Amino acid sequence: MTPIFDWAFAWEILPALGSALIITIQATVLGMALAIVLGLVLAMLRRMRSRWISVPVAVLIEFVRSTPLLVQMYFLFYVLPQSGLQLSPLVTGILALGLHYAAYCAEVYRAGIESVPRGQVEAATALNLSPWRTAVGVVLPQAIPPVVPALGNYLVAMFKDTPLLSAITVVELLQQSKIIGSATFRYTEPLTLVGVLFLLLSLIAAWGVRRLEAWLKKFGGSR
Repeated sequence: MTPIFDWAFAWEILPALGSALIITIQATVLGMALAIVLGLVLAMLRRMRSRWISVPVAVLIEFVRSTPLLVQMYFLFYVLPQSGLQLSPLVTGILALGLHYAAYCAEVYRAGIESVPRGQVEAATALNLSPWRTAVGVVLPQAIPPVVPALGNYLVAMFKDTPLLSAITVVELLQQSKIIGSATFRYTEPLTLVGVLFLLLSLIAAWGVRRLEAWLKKFGGSR
Protein backbone atom coordinates (compact mmCIF):
# COMPACT_ATOMS: atom_id res chain seq x y z
CA MET A 1 0.00 0.00 0.00
CA THR A 2 1.15 3.54 -0.74
CA PRO A 3 1.95 5.31 2.54
CA ILE A 4 -0.16 8.32 3.47
CA PHE A 5 2.97 10.43 3.78
CA ASP A 6 6.04 9.38 1.82
CA TRP A 7 9.13 10.88 3.47
CA ALA A 8 11.36 9.98 0.53
CA PHE A 9 9.08 11.87 -1.85
CA ALA A 10 8.90 14.78 0.59
CA TRP A 11 12.70 15.10 0.64
CA GLU A 12 12.74 14.84 -3.16
CA ILE A 13 10.40 17.80 -3.69
CA LEU A 14 11.82 19.93 -0.89
CA PRO A 15 14.41 21.73 -3.11
CA ALA A 16 11.70 22.80 -5.56
CA LEU A 17 9.57 24.09 -2.70
CA GLY A 18 12.63 25.83 -1.26
CA SER A 19 13.14 27.74 -4.51
CA ALA A 20 9.51 28.84 -4.47
CA LEU A 21 9.84 29.78 -0.80
CA ILE A 22 12.59 32.24 -1.72
CA ILE A 23 10.16 33.99 -4.08
CA THR A 24 7.53 34.07 -1.33
CA ILE A 25 9.98 35.58 1.17
CA GLN A 26 11.23 38.09 -1.40
CA ALA A 27 7.68 39.25 -2.16
CA THR A 28 6.89 39.54 1.55
CA VAL A 29 10.02 41.44 2.55
CA LEU A 30 9.94 43.88 -0.36
CA GLY A 31 6.18 44.34 -0.14
CA MET A 32 6.37 45.06 3.59
CA ALA A 33 9.25 47.48 3.09
CA LEU A 34 7.11 49.38 0.58
CA ALA A 35 4.10 49.27 2.91
CA ILE A 36 6.08 50.60 5.89
CA VAL A 37 7.53 53.55 3.99
CA LEU A 38 4.44 54.41 1.95
CA GLY A 39 2.16 53.92 4.95
CA LEU A 40 4.12 56.51 6.93
CA VAL A 41 3.94 58.95 4.03
CA LEU A 42 0.18 58.45 3.73
CA ALA A 43 -0.28 58.90 7.48
CA MET A 44 1.63 62.18 7.44
CA LEU A 45 -0.27 63.44 4.39
CA ARG A 46 -3.61 62.54 5.97
CA ARG A 47 -2.76 64.64 9.03
CA MET A 48 -1.89 67.74 7.02
CA ARG A 49 -4.00 70.81 7.65
CA SER A 50 -4.78 71.34 3.98
CA ARG A 51 -8.02 69.54 3.20
CA TRP A 52 -7.02 69.49 -0.48
CA ILE A 53 -4.40 66.94 0.54
CA SER A 54 -5.80 65.20 3.62
CA VAL A 55 -9.26 64.43 2.21
CA PRO A 56 -8.11 62.76 -1.05
CA VAL A 57 -5.53 60.75 0.89
CA ALA A 58 -8.18 59.63 3.37
CA VAL A 59 -10.46 58.57 0.51
CA LEU A 60 -7.60 56.67 -1.13
CA ILE A 61 -6.79 54.84 2.10
CA GLU A 62 -10.40 53.84 2.67
CA PHE A 63 -10.78 52.73 -0.95
CA VAL A 64 -7.72 50.48 -0.78
CA ARG A 65 -8.75 49.06 2.60
CA SER A 66 -12.29 48.37 1.36
CA THR A 67 -11.42 46.52 -1.85
CA PRO A 68 -10.01 42.97 -2.07
CA LEU A 69 -6.28 42.52 -2.55
CA LEU A 70 -6.93 40.06 -5.38
CA VAL A 71 -8.93 42.65 -7.32
CA GLN A 72 -6.10 45.15 -6.88
CA MET A 73 -3.60 42.58 -8.16
CA TYR A 74 -5.70 41.91 -11.23
CA PHE A 75 -6.07 45.65 -11.85
CA LEU A 76 -2.32 46.29 -11.70
CA PHE A 77 -1.51 43.18 -13.73
CA TYR A 78 -3.97 43.77 -16.57
CA VAL A 79 -4.54 47.55 -16.59
CA LEU A 80 -1.00 48.91 -16.11
CA PRO A 81 0.29 47.33 -19.36
CA GLN A 82 -2.54 49.03 -21.25
CA SER A 83 -1.34 52.38 -19.91
CA GLY A 84 2.19 51.70 -21.14
CA LEU A 85 3.73 50.52 -17.85
CA GLN A 86 4.94 46.95 -18.28
CA LEU A 87 6.09 45.19 -15.11
CA SER A 88 7.00 41.58 -14.41
CA PRO A 89 4.42 39.49 -12.54
CA LEU A 90 6.59 39.39 -9.39
CA VAL A 91 7.15 43.15 -9.37
CA THR A 92 3.44 43.68 -9.94
CA GLY A 93 2.64 41.39 -7.03
CA ILE A 94 5.10 43.17 -4.74
CA LEU A 95 3.59 46.51 -5.75
CA ALA A 96 0.07 45.23 -5.06
CA LEU A 97 1.03 43.85 -1.65
CA GLY A 98 2.88 47.04 -0.73
CA LEU A 99 0.07 49.37 -1.78
CA HIS A 100 -2.62 47.28 -0.11
CA TYR A 101 -0.88 46.98 3.23
CA ALA A 102 0.36 50.58 3.11
CA ALA A 103 -3.24 51.66 3.63
CA TYR A 104 -3.45 49.56 6.79
CA CYS A 105 -0.04 50.68 8.01
CA ALA A 106 -1.09 54.30 7.49
CA GLU A 107 -3.92 53.87 9.98
CA VAL A 108 -1.56 52.21 12.45
CA TYR A 109 0.89 55.08 12.12
CA ARG A 110 -1.90 57.62 12.52
CA ALA A 111 -3.03 56.00 15.75
CA GLY A 112 0.54 56.03 17.04
CA ILE A 113 1.05 59.67 16.12
CA GLU A 114 -2.20 60.73 17.75
CA SER A 115 -1.17 58.93 20.96
CA VAL A 116 1.80 61.29 21.41
CA PRO A 117 0.88 63.88 24.05
CA ARG A 118 0.00 67.23 22.57
CA GLY A 119 2.35 68.88 25.01
CA GLN A 120 5.33 67.32 23.24
CA VAL A 121 4.44 69.14 20.02
CA GLU A 122 3.75 72.37 21.87
CA ALA A 123 7.14 72.14 23.60
CA ALA A 124 8.86 71.61 20.24
CA THR A 125 7.05 74.65 18.87
CA ALA A 126 8.13 76.69 21.88
CA LEU A 127 11.74 75.67 21.15
CA ASN A 128 11.25 77.05 17.62
CA LEU A 129 11.74 73.66 15.97
CA SER A 130 10.60 73.38 12.38
CA PRO A 131 7.64 71.09 11.57
CA TRP A 132 10.06 68.63 9.94
CA ARG A 133 12.33 68.47 13.00
CA THR A 134 9.32 68.20 15.27
CA ALA A 135 7.97 65.25 13.31
CA VAL A 136 11.29 63.43 12.90
CA GLY A 137 12.89 64.26 16.23
CA VAL A 138 9.94 64.41 18.61
CA VAL A 139 6.76 62.79 17.31
CA LEU A 140 7.89 59.75 15.32
CA PRO A 141 10.39 58.41 17.89
CA GLN A 142 7.52 58.25 20.37
CA ALA A 143 4.83 57.12 17.93
CA ILE A 144 6.55 54.24 16.12
CA PRO A 145 7.66 51.89 18.96
CA PRO A 146 4.10 51.31 20.29
CA VAL A 147 2.82 50.35 16.81
CA VAL A 148 5.55 47.80 16.04
CA PRO A 149 3.38 44.83 17.17
CA ALA A 150 0.58 45.88 14.81
CA LEU A 151 3.05 46.28 11.94
CA GLY A 152 4.41 42.84 12.78
CA ASN A 153 0.92 41.38 12.53
CA TYR A 154 0.59 42.85 9.05
CA LEU A 155 3.95 41.32 8.11
CA VAL A 156 2.66 37.85 9.03
CA ALA A 157 -0.65 38.56 7.28
CA MET A 158 1.16 39.63 4.12
CA PHE A 159 3.26 36.47 4.20
CA LYS A 160 0.06 34.40 4.33
CA ASP A 161 -1.45 36.45 1.48
CA THR A 162 1.40 35.66 -0.94
CA PRO A 163 -0.45 32.62 -2.40
CA LEU A 164 -2.66 35.18 -4.16
CA LEU A 165 0.35 35.96 -6.36
CA SER A 166 -0.34 32.74 -8.23
CA ALA A 167 -3.37 34.49 -9.75
CA ILE A 168 -0.99 36.69 -11.75
CA THR A 169 1.29 33.78 -12.79
CA VAL A 170 3.88 34.08 -10.00
CA VAL A 171 5.09 30.62 -9.00
CA GLU A 172 5.25 31.07 -5.25
CA LEU A 173 5.23 28.38 -2.58
CA LEU A 174 1.62 27.19 -2.79
CA GLN A 175 1.55 27.35 -6.58
CA GLN A 176 4.72 25.24 -6.74
CA SER A 177 3.10 22.61 -4.52
CA LYS A 178 0.07 22.51 -6.82
CA ILE A 179 2.34 22.07 -9.84
CA ILE A 180 4.12 19.19 -8.11
CA GLY A 181 0.80 17.65 -7.13
CA SER A 182 -0.64 17.84 -10.63
CA ALA A 183 2.51 16.29 -12.11
CA THR A 184 2.81 13.43 -9.59
CA PHE A 185 -0.81 13.02 -8.45
CA ARG A 186 0.44 13.28 -4.88
CA TYR A 187 -0.81 16.31 -2.96
CA THR A 188 -0.36 15.17 0.63
CA GLU A 189 3.37 15.74 0.82
CA PRO A 190 3.66 19.08 -1.01
CA LEU A 191 0.66 20.66 0.72
CA THR A 192 1.79 19.40 4.12
CA LEU A 193 5.26 20.82 3.58
CA VAL A 194 3.76 24.13 2.49
CA GLY A 195 1.72 24.30 5.67
CA VAL A 196 4.77 23.51 7.80
CA LEU A 197 6.93 26.08 6.00
CA PHE A 198 4.28 28.79 6.37
CA LEU A 199 3.97 27.94 10.07
CA LEU A 200 7.72 28.05 10.66
CA LEU A 201 8.20 31.33 8.80
CA SER A 202 5.24 32.93 10.58
CA LEU A 203 6.63 31.90 13.96
CA ILE A 204 10.08 33.23 13.06
CA ALA A 205 8.60 36.53 11.87
CA ALA A 206 6.54 36.87 15.06
CA TRP A 207 9.62 36.13 17.17
CA GLY A 208 11.62 38.74 15.27
CA VAL A 209 8.92 41.35 15.84
CA ARG A 210 8.85 40.60 19.56
CA ARG A 211 12.64 40.95 19.72
CA LEU A 212 12.44 44.27 17.88
CA GLU A 213 9.72 45.49 20.22
CA ALA A 214 11.82 44.52 23.26
CA TRP A 215 14.87 46.27 21.80
CA LEU A 216 12.91 49.43 21.13
CA LYS A 217 11.57 49.45 24.68
CA LYS A 218 15.07 48.93 26.06
CA PHE A 219 16.51 51.60 23.77
CA GLY A 220 13.74 54.03 24.67
CA GLY A 221 14.16 53.37 28.36
CA SER A 222 17.91 53.96 28.24
CA ARG A 223 17.61 57.40 26.64
